[in-house]
Amino acid sequence: MKKIELTLKDLKEALSELGERFPNFKDDDLFVLWFLRAYVTDSEDQAAKAISGGSNDKGVDALLIDDASRSVFIVQGKYRQSLGKKSEGRSEVIAFAELARVLNTYSDEQAKEYLKDADLSVADALQKARKKVQKEKYRTWLYFVTTGKVSSVIRKDTQQMVRQASRLARIEVIDGRRAMLLFGDYLDGVAPPVPALELEMEAGAGVTVNGIAQRFDHSEKVESWVFSMKGDAVGKLFDRAGIRLFARNIRGFMGLKTAVNRGMIATLQSEPERFFYFNNGITIVCDEAEQRSSQGRDLLHVGNPQIINGQQTTRTLAEFPRQAAKASVLVKVIRVPRDGNGDSDVFDSLVSKIVAGTNWQNAIKPSDLMSNDRLQIDLERSLRKVGYLYLRKRQSKSEARRITGRKQFFVVTKEELAQAVAGCDLDPHIIRSGREKLFTEELYSQAFPNSDPNYYLPRYRLMREVTYAAKGVPERGYAKWMVLNFMWSHISPLVRGRRNPRAFRRLCEVQEEALVVPLNQIIIDVFIEALKYYRANRGTGDSAIDVSQFFKNRKRHHKLFAEYWDQNVTKARQSAFSRRLGKVKTVIADFDG
Repeated sequence: MKKIELTLKDLKEALSELGERFPNFKDDDLFVLWFLRAYVTDSEDQAAKAISGGSNDKGVDALLIDDASRSVFIVQGKYRQSLGKKSEGRSEVIAFAELARVLNTYSDEQAKEYLKDADLSVADALQKARKKVQKEKYRTWLYFVTTGKVSSVIRKDTQQMVRQASRLARIEVIDGRRAMLLFGDYLDGVAPPVPALELEMEAGAGVTVNGIAQRFDHSEKVESWVFSMKGDAVGKLFDRAGIRLFARNIRGFMGLKTAVNRGMIATLQSEPERFFYFNNGITIVCDEAEQRSSQGRDLLHVGNPQIINGQQTTRTLAEFPRQAAKASVLVKVIRVPRDGNGDSDVFDSLVSKIVAGTNWQNAIKPSDLMSNDRLQIDLERSLRKVGYLYLRKRQSKSEARRITGRKQFFVVTKEELAQAVAGCDLDPHIIRSGREKLFTEELYSQAFPNSDPNYYLPRYRLMREVTYAAKGVPERGYAKWMVLNFMWSHISPLVRGRRNPRAFRRLCEVQEEALVVPLNQIIIDVFIEALKYYRANRGTGDSAIDVSQFFKNRKRHHKLFAEYWDQNVTKARQSAFSRRLGKVKTVIADFDG
């Protein structure tokens, strides 16, 4: 799918949204907060607590100590009002790089002298960081991030300076172009990224491996490697990186009970030495890759890796490490450089085509291919804010709950939302043709026109009420989509604006009797009339159409039924419908919650 080109205006809008949750932060602080969330931590609260800044801050706009990774992260941010225009001065970047020495090599006296005029909170944070670095051997990560630009000479000088301070210290200078790539990944749900992994190539244990296959495409500047890894080494990739390793994958983990995953488990348990022959392997895309040798091991060091094909394999191997140690796995690594000069489009396009071209073990559906669409990711974030866990990827519900922890959410899938919108707004014939059709190019934009929860949730909640009324009565099930369309034509005027959609949603969520009782009565009345409409139009004798086919194979039922309602439903039933609809309207108007 085509990605829109991002601008500084888009970043400003994202910072403005952060500002609604952190109103005490200035724009510069929000920029640093966004960067921490996009590149360092998946916890927004942890990122907010790391913000420092202010006068005499020694260039420390944020300092985060992460015990899990045994790392200290320090950020200095420059939020310029134009993208890539302002050149950052050498002295300021060099002064920031000096923090590597402060943390790693300064004596206590030198540190005390350096911090004598510093802000007290910053000085205290840096002293705590020094203890972690010098006594517990924590890594030092320095990030100078700007929407301006930084010369290549300054970059090289600061990197050399930091390397000389300690082998456990690193600095990244991220300019405006790179920042916008990170912003794109942030919007795509790949945030924070997996910084780096080491892929150890298989050797020994009765297996002879004569080198690896390496290929470089000079026209595309894309480099590839193909080699084998031990199964437990592949499983450890997930142990180290977690769920973020699959952010660009079009599906989530399907659980151990699917047919494919049960087959992998059976192979691991009965004949692990043959796993290599039965499995398609995994495909990894990355920004950087470098082949290295260390202590007799051949390694491929990959930066910003993503497993885009082979999540089920990786997760299953991680679940059975003892058996996986006896198995081998084919690994394909594809390095697509992304330096901010247009390679992002190449990367996105290539990733999509690789996913479609390499996945054989689990069939790809149209809905799978849309799971990483930016609108789907925006919708996932928006729905979570109002208490809904949105499953935009195919995955087991236990996996979804594991990711969200113990938080209570209403669970809704993208297929259900698509059905709700189509059922309310499109010809019922379309939805009866199959929900996957809603994810084709022809209909996708109609099923997902925006990322506003107030657009989707009233439709979704009404669909649930209609489904409930049809439960246990097969004939009603066939007429469900036509009834939903008719009901929405009468409910939609009641749920317009900013307040009423939320009121209707909340009343349905708690099953407020004052709303759901008259609403359910209305829906049942419409079902009764819908089946009368069927019997009046099904035909007679041998040519009579079965109810299961009547609502499926004919178009415009929603329009014809609306005419039938006006012309054939008794005035008494129409009056009862209007009275009950008036009760629904009153309950929505009186809602205060």
